[in-house]
Amino acid sequence: MKLAVGFITYNEASAKYLSDFLPSLEKALSFLENDNYQIYAFDNSDPRNQLNSEVLSLHPQIKYLTRGENLGFAKAYNQMIEMAGAAGAEYFLVVNPDTLIEPEAIKLLVMALDASSSLGSAAPKILRWDFASRQKTSIIDSMGIVLSRGLQFRDMGQGREVGAVGDTTSVKILGPSGAAGLYRLSALQKVAEPRTEGVGLQYFDERFFMYKEDCDLDYRLVLAGLGSILVPAAVIYHDRTAAVSGSGWRSFWRDRQSKSRPVRAWSMRNQHLIYIKFWQKQGFVDRIAIIFRVLSSLLFSLILEKFLLKEYKNVFRLAKGLTNTK
Repeated sequence: MKLAVGFITYNEASAKYLSDFLPSLEKALSFLENDNYQIYAFDNSDPRNQLNSEVLSLHPQIKYLTRGENLGFAKAYNQMIEMAGAAGAEYFLVVNPDTLIEPEAIKLLVMALDASSSLGSAAPKILRWDFASRQKTSIIDSMGIVLSRGLQFRDMGQGREVGAVGDTTSVKILGPSGAAGLYRLSALQKVAEPRTEGVGLQYFDERFFMYKEDCDLDYRLVLAGLGSILVPAAVIYHDRTAAVSGSGWRSFWRDRQSKSRPVRAWSMRNQHLIYIKFWQKQGFVDRIAIIFRVLSSLLFSLILEKFLLKEYKNVFRLAKGLTNTK
């Protein structure tokens, strides 16, 4: 099997997108024969919520999976990746259901990985989809994840107009955003880690539950010598719910307030887990930058967002064994 596709649904949050997302996905897969791809849908909804399963039941070619609870992004995807690997898939496409996929996007991503066996992943150009007004925009959502000093990850170009970014044909990225990205299964298997709870291996680190797990996986792939490539012609539109907009302190604060407390807590917790996990891989300057950012985060929490202070306890609880990561 050439390709497996996996996406996660969450109650009403994703059900409203499926009537747009599924036709775009199926059209984008039309370059492959039916026996050369498999679509998996993992429902993280409350079992009493039938909205997603009712829509997905109209698409019998999709393998519908659920455990009757929210397992989080990482654990749900790991189960789909395991199934794809057992089925002999060569590539695995991670994609959110709040996206609209252009007809050639998946084909172009596959072609990019086919052309270079040294690559572990390929990232599309993701633009903002204004779902409420049914408009595709030219505002960048992500052109892949890039890394700066002190293990700081960001979506390249996010919030900027496409025309303001310039030539992207030679841009180096760390890897794709969790909103959409194509991974080579053999690369994922190469960087798989033992689970800290339960048996077997994990691809996305299940301690992260949600947010930053894409940064962690992309960084592990790069450390293993498995690079990534941005494919600008592969376009996907995304209605992002936790987006950065503008610059400066006021924009930062507005953006913070637009995110829910769980989102801010997961993001803060998981960034600190990344600091611990990869501390031994960092040089002197990066370690100084990490220390500065940890202290700044603590001060910010003490003054402005005291609810985040309890996350430090969660960081220490989840950090067991992280510094032993290879």
